[in-house]
Amino acid sequence: MGRSRRRGDSGDPCWRGDGGDSRQVIEKKLGVEVGDLLLFVADKPETVNTVLSQLRTYLGEKLNQKGQDIYQFVWVTQFPLLEYNNDEKKFCAMHHPFTSPYEEDIGRISTEPLSVRARSYDLVLNGIEIGGGSIRIHRRELQTEMFKVLGIDEEEARDKFGFLLDAFEYGAPPHGGIALGLDRLVMLLCNAKSIRDVIAFPKTQKATCIMTGAPTHVSPGQLKELSLKLTKN
Repeated sequence: MGRSRRRGDSGDPCWRGDGGDSRQVIEKKLGVEVGDLLLFVADKPETVNTVLSQLRTYLGEKLNQKGQDIYQFVWVTQFPLLEYNNDEKKFCAMHHPFTSPYEEDIGRISTEPLSVRARSYDLVLNGIEIGGGSIRIHRRELQTEMFKVLGIDEEEARDKFGFLLDAFEYGAPPHGGIALGLDRLVMLLCNAKSIRDVIAFPKTQKATCIMTGAPTHVSPGQLKELSLKLTKN
């Protein structure tokens, strides 16, 4: 469907803007041929990746390049364990706070948290995630360190996850798993445009359930059971 190229060395004249025929330099660097299309996106890496991915999918559909009768699987691994939330000014778990890091990366959790890889994995079919999972943390000291990096102090950790930390004291075996999205797989097999076309009781775009009528009135007893309280604006 085309070629994807990464930017060359920052020492190239075309990137420094200090003269030279920029177009010729770019064409030579990227091996451009007649009929090629070069697209440039400038922003943060996560924004660039998202935009280019969506653009590639859009063009694939418009140009009929997706190959509906071809099924290609890929495992995506070595996700970052953590990401930094600029709004909240703290680190957050990319997957969830119980995902185990790679053993060789554990020593960098406190010093270089963004360089730590997670033992999580996604199964992707034709660009659609159809399954995902991870290996879980099973040692108390590692889970405690993870909580600290996430800004969860000892009191909060005990209040929210005391049962888990206590269980680790008795010894927990290494464990993990994966969850498969059967509905997504069926959607791909049926060449459906939306997952709502293949599930028995689809939710509407307004997040309502036609079958049960949810969301609906919640009784005070139900709120009390969940320790929730409603306040009016």
